[in-house]
Amino acid sequence: MEKVLRIDARDNVLVALVPLAAGEPVAFSGEVYLPLADVPAKHKFAMTALPAGAEVRMYGVVVGRVREAVPKGGLLTTHNLQHEASAYSGKQAGAPWTPPDTSAWAKRSFDGYLRSDGQVGTRNDWLVIPLVFCENRNVEALRDALERELGYERPQIYRQEVRDLVANRRSNGAVSAQPASQQTRVFPNVDGIRFLLHQGGCGGTRQDARALCGLLAGYIHHPNVAGATVLSLGCQNAQISILLEELHRRGADANKPVLIFEQQKSGLESAMLSDAIRATFEGLEAADQLRRQPAPIGAITLGLKCGGSDGFSGISANPALGYASDLLVACGGRTILSEFPELCGVEQDLINRCVKSEDADRFILLMRDYAERAKAVHSALEMNPSPGNIRDGLITDAMKSAGAARKGGTSPVCGVLDYPEYATAPGLHLQCTPGSDVECVTAQVGAGANVVVFTTGLGTPTGNAIAPVIKVSTNSPLAARMPDIIDLDAGPIVRGESTVEETGEALLDLVLRVAGGQVHTKAEGLGQNDFIPWRRGISL
Repeated sequence: MEKVLRIDARDNVLVALVPLAAGEPVAFSGEVYLPLADVPAKHKFAMTALPAGAEVRMYGVVVGRVREAVPKGGLLTTHNLQHEASAYSGKQAGAPWTPPDTSAWAKRSFDGYLRSDGQVGTRNDWLVIPLVFCENRNVEALRDALERELGYERPQIYRQEVRDLVANRRSNGAVSAQPASQQTRVFPNVDGIRFLLHQGGCGGTRQDARALCGLLAGYIHHPNVAGATVLSLGCQNAQISILLEELHRRGADANKPVLIFEQQKSGLESAMLSDAIRATFEGLEAADQLRRQPAPIGAITLGLKCGGSDGFSGISANPALGYASDLLVACGGRTILSEFPELCGVEQDLINRCVKSEDADRFILLMRDYAERAKAVHSALEMNPSPGNIRDGLITDAMKSAGAARKGGTSPVCGVLDYPEYATAPGLHLQCTPGSDVECVTAQVGAGANVVVFTTGLGTPTGNAIAPVIKVSTNSPLAARMPDIIDLDAGPIVRGESTVEETGEALLDLVLRVAGGQVHTKAEGLGQNDFIPWRRGISL
């Protein structure tokens, strides 16, 4: 196994693949380097002497500027390196794309739920959503009734642990009986009833209300959703009429039931909830008639996400996901690359990859607007890296971004989406979202992602209410330490035991098995049904 890596021939730093001791000679590409301090794995040291003000390059792009002179072999830290990113402008001529060989993939399929509008679901869920936070309590009341009585309540394993402790204390060692097995589902072909609570819909700005309605419309229109029950108070900013407009804008399936109940028109709360329960039950009966059918690989819309990133993210899991993305795009599928604060410094490459000049211009406008919004609240994109990112080798936002962008592979950019727009064309899309894990995944699924792949170097349980989220570790120690959340380990790439392409193909195979219902993700098993709408303020 190599001890260090130079990611791109234009780079002037080496990445430590294993911990390096100060003064321990390290050979690379015919030259010997002498680290001047201990270099933790995932961190970087200078290949040549860097004078104060010199640019630092990784992935072939500028990722920082040194504050003070760094000698050859010097460790890069937050003390001697500051954020710096390359400027960007309009679209320039780019090299034509050479897609990967898809001969082993073009005819692959998965068993999905074919909707009448041509979309294909990877799950078959029913939604229960409030248009405004005032209805959250009523949604919870529906959850309590429907989940328990229809067999969707998760086993209460932690309650049983407490019961055992209490019984042991009371009976001096006797242990209570084990909990009964999970109730048989009344509707076995409905994967779940998903209850999407939120704190929006009123107050805030009219733009917030419109964005929330657009996001909820994306979830109702989503191929993984068979139908929806919507609770409205009546007087809030997020009006039923706006939701219906946003559904129409997305070309919503007229055959998909959307059951709307307005409390201020219903009178008694109990009357509204009784009506909602009866109508939802009938909708579930119809949804239960659906069966999986073969669908082409091109029916996949894949969300590309990273979170809890480390210094290996851009070396292992992210490029493997990028290769899987390229394969899927070449087979006619859609992929969505988001997290605009984590595209800082790689904008020009993405601009040049835009098929249409208007998409390039829109991307520039959205990126610059995001940066200006951050400045307006006395923040900046360079403040994006978290303490965990920095501790594990991602010193600047540009460094983090250069590795994060590798999730998007090399394919042309076929569309640029503002939040909360919906993806319709095949190919790679850029989507304006924050980097925040759940806000971003929530937005990707609202744009139509029917599977999400989430790479992580530090570990996170992030999931989604209606789309399966596959978790890929960037390093093997994480996969061993947190096996309950990791679905695939990309660590062998770091050790030279697997290539990016081999791991990318294994990942795409897993995507298809998850899409077809043969495999459920760890997040699904944990019931990690996350949903957080992005209010268009600054969130990095």
